[in-house]
Amino acid sequence: MSRSDAVTGTESEDARIVTVFRSRLRAEALEEYRELAGRMEARARAMPGLLDFKTFVADDGERVSIVVFDSWANHEAWRTDEEHRRAQDRGRSALYESYAIQVARELRRRQHPPSFTDP
Repeated sequence: MSRSDAVTGTESEDARIVTVFRSRLRAEALEEYRELAGRMEARARAMPGLLDFKTFVADDGERVSIVVFDSWANHEAWRTDEEHRRAQDRGRSALYESYAIQVARELRRRQHPPSFTDP
């Protein structure tokens, strides 16, 4: 790491919260998933404290979404949002073949150059 890298470290209750959501869809669920995922992403982007929301699809079909909130309180507001809860139920019952969720508090962040727009 060069000295020009920006480094942030925090152990605060208000540290950024990073959620990594990995999933595989059921083959027959793609169209319904696209519609529901689009609605949920738009809803998440309207939530207070959302800093970033990105989704990637691997060559083997695994989907990975990375969602970053500015605090635990704002993350919890999204996690417990009523429409989001209904979408979670639908995902479990009909859309996902499998999924895994990891939620972490940011301990440190590095970026280069220091002016890089990071969530």
